[in-house]
Amino acid sequence: MQPTELAPILPTASGDPVRQAVRLENVTKVYGVGETTVHALAGVNMTVRQGEYCAIMGASGSGKSTVMNVIGCLDRPTSGRYFLDGQDVASLEDDALAHIRNRKLGFVFQQFHLLPQLTALENVMLPMIYANVSKEERRDRAIEALTQVGLADRMPNKPTQLSGGQQQRVAIARSIVNRPVLLLADEPTGALDSHTTQDVLGIFEDLHQRGMTIVVVTHEDDVGKRAERVIWFRDGKVIQD
Repeated sequence: MQPTELAPILPTASGDPVRQAVRLENVTKVYGVGETTVHALAGVNMTVRQGEYCAIMGASGSGKSTVMNVIGCLDRPTSGRYFLDGQDVASLEDDALAHIRNRKLGFVFQQFHLLPQLTALENVMLPMIYANVSKEERRDRAIEALTQVGLADRMPNKPTQLSGGQQQRVAIARSIVNRPVLLLADEPTGALDSHTTQDVLGIFEDLHQRGMTIVVVTHEDDVGKRAERVIWFRDGKVIQD
């Protein structure tokens, strides 16, 4: 693993320093060759400071999902640099990226990706196994996370015994249990009704108030409006921030 390079510390309005959780420098992503070449990202420069709640928005094909994959260390940029919590991760090997995804990133997707044979508590405990957290601490932290998302009474239930909204709450609890630097949510309300959507967005706002850095990728205006900052993409570029 390469040595850590610290991101700049920026002054806040109160004069306190704030570190950047995410910094993209001239990031491009190109798929295909010749006539099939697609420039999914075309020189993106973007920062997210620790503690921010951002929404990334844009039409289909705008580059928002691609930048989400880069930020989540699920894909590498073709060129440019990406700093996550001060570390340049753009060129790390697969094993190092997997370690970072487990320790520094939490993911929430449109589909819940819960293991059907496990209880809510066991699903939330799962990421901590790969983080080498002791069994006793895994249980304690999973209980804490599920309580935080309002599911203290659903811990023994399996996914088939939970509503869609409850399954997404379990997924959120699983995403935060390793205390990540950054929570990434990709269309997290796409499979939910309007009432349940508001419940999930309320959880995000509560996590934000507790200091968590959140980036949500969405095409829904109502979801984007709940963030404190909206970054618009078009043709692989940031067009409004």
